[in-house]
Amino acid sequence: MKMDASPRQRSQEAEQKQGNVAIELWNHPEKLACSVGCEEESPLVPPLNFAMVDDGVFRSGFPGAANFRFLGSLNLRSIVYLCPEPYPEENARFLGRSGIKLHQFGIQGRKTYLKRVLLMQEPFVGIPEETIREALKVILDVRNHPVLIHCNRGKHRTGCLVGCLRKLQRWCLSSVFDEYLHFAAAKARKTDQRFMELFDTSSLVHLSAWQLK
Repeated sequence: MKMDASPRQRSQEAEQKQGNVAIELWNHPEKLACSVGCEEESPLVPPLNFAMVDDGVFRSGFPGAANFRFLGSLNLRSIVYLCPEPYPEENARFLGRSGIKLHQFGIQGRKTYLKRVLLMQEPFVGIPEETIREALKVILDVRNHPVLIHCNRGKHRTGCLVGCLRKLQRWCLSSVFDEYLHFAAAKARKTDQRFMELFDTSSLVHLSAWQLK
């Protein structure tokens, strides 16, 4: 039967234990960092409107820091960014750490265009077809896969690019529009649908063996 230790003995044992812990942390500083600041791994949080488009191709809204761990799980090689604004420094650092290449194709948002029209700076010209064509060339190159396509909300610019990709995959227009409407919902634009309908894929068919297999 073990006798209860006196308060003095318990105090001495506690001091000795603390000393041993201090020596251990001194010899292994990585344990010190963990002991004062370790937190559970953050959850995998996908960006707004995230979805798989096809093998190795994804779409979403603009990813933030909360989404970085999720993006890391995709092992991305490339990001196709469809906004004209410079990529945020925090996001650019994440790409650098992860070895992800950024392909930027700056397409003005509709609100920016309308503002310029109202200010008489330029006529409304909509989505530039050649820019969509160049972005598709990046997506069709399997060396860039896995690739994430994103704009701001993942609805209009991303929706139009994916819609043109679907035409290369020989989707019927009703299916192309259904997918577009799934993401755009109440924000759907007839001009976007018209753009996808009239987009000429003939110059890209020779690049699209991956899509048509």
